Amino acid sequence: MVIKVFVATSSGSVAIRKKQQEVVGFLEANKIDFKELDIAGDEDNRKWMRENVPGEKKPQNGIPLPPQIFNEEQYCGDFDSFFSAKEENIIYSFLGLAPPPGSKVKKSPEEASSLPNGDVVGEAQGTREGTEKAEESGENEAQKEDNEDAGNLAESQEKNEEEAETATEEACCKSLMRQSLQREKPGENKTTH
Repeated sequence: MVIKVFVATSSGSVAIRKKQQEVVGFLEANKIDFKELDIAGDEDNRKWMRENVPGEKKPQNGIPLPPQIFNEEQYCGDFDSFFSAKEENIIYSFLGLAPPPGSKVKKSPEEASSLPNGDVVGEAQGTREGTEKAEESGENEAQKEDNEDAGNLAESQEKNEEEAETATEEACCKSLMRQSLQREKPGENKTTH
């Protein structure tokens, strides 16, 4: 199964670009296979995305904005849905994927309510209850750390972008100041014979 992320590579909207970067960055960081499909440069991609976003998920104007996420042909959601799933630590369920082996990922509420043997959670709790609570507290700590790591990655990317912009602006300002000083003192740059 391949996750498809529909993006607009030439979007003029900073907000859309940041949302696209967050989705793509998260998938890359978590080594989730995906394909980025550009709707700005490919009319077929744009048409397919618009036709396959469910009606109730389309905005009032009827044109869904990127990023839009699919698992093959199955619609997963937009950025807001992705962000909520990430915050709730149910991203694999949101994407329609099985969590990687050994991960401490929560299941969605629907998945969590039934046990593999068909029992409903809460019906069959015996002597395992104390052990499970101890294990859960360890899992909760690991989940918090995972969430912090994912959040730190996004914050780090934003910080790097801001630092790059600041450095560019500073270099520009220094260059303009040098040019201005050279215009004000033209005699200093000339050599006398």
